Amino acid sequence: MAEQQQDPEQEELPQQVIDLAEASVPNSIKGIRACKVCGILKTMDQYINDGCENCPFLDMANPSVSTPFYEGQLALMDPKDSWAAKWIRVDSYLPGVYAISVTGTLDKETMEDLEAQGVRWRCRSNNNNE
Repeated sequence: MAEQQQDPEQEELPQQVIDLAEASVPNSIKGIRACKVCGILKTMDQYINDGCENCPFLDMANPSVSTPFYEGQLALMDPKDSWAAKWIRVDSYLPGVYAISVTGTLDKETMEDLEAQGVRWRCRSNNNNE
């Protein structure tokens, strides 16, 4: 039997296309929550089932690591080349829908766990008093 050869152009997809295929968008307009670390928007069910693509170190089943309180939404197809993604500091993350700002911070126990794991993160909260 002769083996079928694939066209070389079909074998290798650009990284941008691969990343876009992995993009996560909320599957409902009700119950959207923002990850407190990266700001990606999903429903709680999506967080429980899929986790957070940008923050695999978080237990997304724990509702304290996400919040329903956020401002604005920004859909990003190519964060690396987007001035808007750089503006809200998500240019190193995967394509998806992001909150422009997030209200709330991680609880003390979660912050201590992340520090113990050596995970560096930046608070996305728009409230400096928290």
